[in-house]
Amino acid sequence: MLRNETRAALIGVVLLGAAVLVACGGEIGGERPAPVNTLGTLAVSLTDAPACGFDAVNVTVDKVRVHRSAAALEGDAGWTDIALHPARKINLLNLSNGALEALGQATLEAGHYAQLRLVLGADAGGMAHTVVPHDGRSELPLETRDADSIRLAGAFEVRAGHATEVVLDFDACKSVLTRGKGRYALKPSVKVVPVAANGITGFVSTALLGHGVQVSAQQDGVIVGATTPDPATGEFFLSRLAPGDYDVVITADNSAASVVAGVPVASSTSHTVLSTLGAPILLAPGASGSIGGEVDKAAAGGEPVFVAAKQHVEGGPTVTIKYAGADLASGAYTIDRLPVGAPQFARYSEALPLAFSAGEAGGSYRIEASGGAAEEVDIGAANRHDVDLALLETRLHN
Repeated sequence: MLRNETRAALIGVVLLGAAVLVACGGEIGGERPAPVNTLGTLAVSLTDAPACGFDAVNVTVDKVRVHRSAAALEGDAGWTDIALHPARKINLLNLSNGALEALGQATLEAGHYAQLRLVLGADAGGMAHTVVPHDGRSELPLETRDADSIRLAGAFEVRAGHATEVVLDFDACKSVLTRGKGRYALKPSVKVVPVAANGITGFVSTALLGHGVQVSAQQDGVIVGATTPDPATGEFFLSRLAPGDYDVVITADNSAASVVAGVPVASSTSHTVLSTLGAPILLAPGASGSIGGEVDKAAAGGEPVFVAAKQHVEGGPTVTIKYAGADLASGAYTIDRLPVGAPQFARYSEALPLAFSAGEAGGSYRIEASGGAAEEVDIGAANRHDVDLALLETRLHN
């Protein structure tokens, strides 16, 4: 028989040998330990809502930055960059109807990430960011800060062994503002939107194409998403909407607006159809007018101010028909091509085509600034360019 000391020594040798096998990737009992994967992938894409009054809005994207901490500053450690080599100039107006522009991807440790930043390219030559106005002028520079870094709200999880996708919605209409003397400024408005391409789809008549058609999804008169129809077919897609009910507003030059109330988006993957190719939505023809004035530039505190023209639909909701940004230098604004006729109205129904009815009066608007000021205005008889708004807040958030 083995003595106790000898038995203990042998057991120690066996255990040590097993530990060495495991550490070196060896097998015990014919089984190899499964490797632990702690990495995932993040892919980032860009999309856009339509721009107001431009044939092109070009921005140059340098990189996207990701950090675990919402409080991290630009110079802190821990950032992962998705860099574009070289920096890419993108026409945002090519990204309507749910189209995406892939910016790139990166491998990240699995876990929770609380901060995203979109970094625009430095504008050393003056033409990294540009616009092409509808009025026939050539490509003009957009003034912006060099290496503008835009902090985005929205946290996300990266799962080990999986790909996570993030879509950035760069709102060209809210991002381009005038700065007096024919100059334009870029004040980026970007948000994180759902990846799944759900939403509201339909067709407008091809007779409307080429007349500034815009389609928006709204809640309580606030535009949540917007797009322009396909220039050949008239098909539109209001994509990446959170589940809920929406009012859909369709506008075009020299036409009354059409409003469809209570359009449901049932889930993050559902599609709600408003009209078909064979029975598209056709707006009623009508006269148009304009409203303008000035907002209190001093009260704006240097922040952009947007002025919306809202109408109450008889028997239905209050919606935004159109809006415009006030000039950063003077505070002046003009909202052109506002319908003078009453909106056409329908409540959503699964039975198509929808039945629209006309209101009894048009031309009445509630003009609201993003600082809280508002005024009732009627352009049924004549345009108004004296609607000045005294802002209610000294710091605006849009």
